[in-house]
Amino acid sequence: MIKLLLSKTAGYVYAGIAFCLLAWWGYTHIYNNGYAAAESHYTAVIAAEHAALAEADANEQRRQTIANNASKQREAEAIAEIERKDAENLQLRRRLASESRQDPDADKPVLGARSVQRINQIR
Repeated sequence: MIKLLLSKTAGYVYAGIAFCLLAWWGYTHIYNNGYAAAESHYTAVIAAEHAALAEADANEQRRQTIANNASKQREAEAIAEIERKDAENLQLRRRLASESRQDPDADKPVLGARSVQRINQIR
């Protein structure tokens, strides 16, 4: 009888161990499949976010390049205008200096009408 009890108990123990191993295998299989599915899902989400960020960065770079080029163009136009005005002023100064050297009243201590006209042209 004891022998039968031991063999019956051993069978239950083996059956219990087999059930635990089967349950453990099922749990880990389901867990690993779920983990792999979540990993692939969030990898795709992260890749989409990176692509969106890269596109936004490229758009910002393009916007800055366009703004910088427009600013450089305005600067070049302003410099050309300043150089044109400077050339006009240089020409005016040379003409007025020439006229002042040719003025017959240049050695007088008071300003003549022609001298006043030249000064008014500078204003």
